[in-house]
Amino acid sequence: MLIDDAKTLADKLRSSEEYITYREAKERAYAQPSTAALLDEFYALRMKAQAASVAGAPDAETTEKLQKLGELLQFDAAAAEYLMAEFRLNALLGEIYKILAKAVDLDLGALEA
Repeated sequence: MLIDDAKTLADKLRSSEEYITYREAKERAYAQPSTAALLDEFYALRMKAQAASVAGAPDAETTEKLQKLGELLQFDAAAAEYLMAEFRLNALLGEIYKILAKAVDLDLGALEA
């Protein structure tokens, strides 16, 4: 029963405005090879920066590269649109997770800050 409800929620997410906008923006951004390469580099740097931060050893050089690449991507309309759509989709997923966590008294701690 609960799994069926989760599948229904997944179907609703797939048909949501946030997801459709995200999917279409991603297709446009990745259709351009240079933009795709920059986005791939951005995500690799973001992962590296997050891993360093979680390990308690933030890497200033990686963070600076990530910030500069993010600024560069904002000048590419397709990339900027994609990153904003991704942000909105992640915000929606975050709200859904908070609702589910609250239902089972799960302490989100730092995630709620």
